[in-house]
Amino acid sequence: MTVHSTKVRIVGEEYTIRSTVPPEQTEAVAAHVDAAIRKVLESPTITDPGKAAILAAMAITDELFREREAQRAVAARMRTLSGELRRWLPPGKRGESLAGG
Repeated sequence: MTVHSTKVRIVGEEYTIRSTVPPEQTEAVAAHVDAAIRKVLESPTITDPGKAAILAAMAITDELFREREAQRAVAARMRTLSGELRRWLPPGKRGESLAGG
């Protein structure tokens, strides 16, 4: 397993990230975090970078939770569609035993 050392900038600070993921992925993640923190810092009421980082982390986590929920919904719909399609197949092609289904 190759460990990459990638330098990134987040809100003007340079960080060296050691990771097994490709450097391009580390750079993309850092750019996303940087953009999220900068968006929070656009608010005139938030000037502390630490608070901005926490609020950005919450926004990113909210994105993650929403995507997970969307993924669960798609998976559930795919299972439903698969079941509907299976009923249209001849019994020998349904991928189930005759006793079970």
